[in-house]
Amino acid sequence: MNDITEGKKMQDKIEKLGKSTIHHGKFNNRIYLMKLHPENVPEIISGMEELAEENGYSKIFAKIPPEALPDFISNDFSIEAFVPRFYKNKQDCLFVSKFKDDKRKKVPKNELKNFHELLHNSDSGKSKKLKYKHSLKYKLEKLSPEDIPAITEVFSRVFETYPFPVHDPKYILETMDEGETQYFGLKEGSKLIGVSTAEVDISNKNAEMTDFAVLPEYRGQNLAFRLLTKMEQEMKYNNIKTVYTMARLKAPGMNKTFLKSGYQFTGTLLNNTNISGNIESLNIYYKHL
Repeated sequence: MNDITEGKKMQDKIEKLGKSTIHHGKFNNRIYLMKLHPENVPEIISGMEELAEENGYSKIFAKIPPEALPDFISNDFSIEAFVPRFYKNKQDCLFVSKFKDDKRKKVPKNELKNFHELLHNSDSGKSKKLKYKHSLKYKLEKLSPEDIPAITEVFSRVFETYPFPVHDPKYILETMDEGETQYFGLKEGSKLIGVSTAEVDISNKNAEMTDFAVLPEYRGQNLAFRLLTKMEQEMKYNNIKTVYTMARLKAPGMNKTFLKSGYQFTGTLLNNTNISGNIESLNIYYKHL
């Protein structure tokens, strides 16, 4: 069985814990509290602890508002990153984590060193536009259900594994139909060569800019920057006020794209997500539109 097929079979599940939404499973070997319902604090913490113990998960991480922080801190969670004005352009969001295994805290020194050098030498916050003269020959558009076979083909070629089942056409169609996930693409003629998505939370006026995938033979032309620019335009149209992303620590190209686009770095989620065959760390960036 190849790694991609294995990854599909191991995909983690999204389900309710109380009135809150979590994503968990052996694939990422962790629990991700995606949406916290205020009525579930503090009970949800013990609920996640029990689930982690039952399944042997080595990390729990959560997106929470400031008022929930004392309960999480008192249960040995720590802040890894944050996004100001995340909820309705008013309230901050904190990314907090608890490591059930200290080995999961360890990150290769060269990855951190390389990123810190990139961060030090960047023009973060200056919104310096990248040149993409040659990439203008590609058509940029919002994608529809008829593009789904091509979308899954791009994701399958770019990501050996991924935390969500982006290789599955049924998953893509379901997220499109729900309306909270918008897909964007770049085409050379009728061929889809790059994809990205915006996971939109209309009620809280924020969106995650994610799933950037460009076919290997088309890289080096700042195509991710073009996709990001189009996505931001669409988010402004949808009255989204805060956009953020989780960029792979070991992927300098995407980190550069967000830094050059005026995004602010606020922290790193250590060994957080199974992507491209390994558990990787993710950098958190945000921007107010």
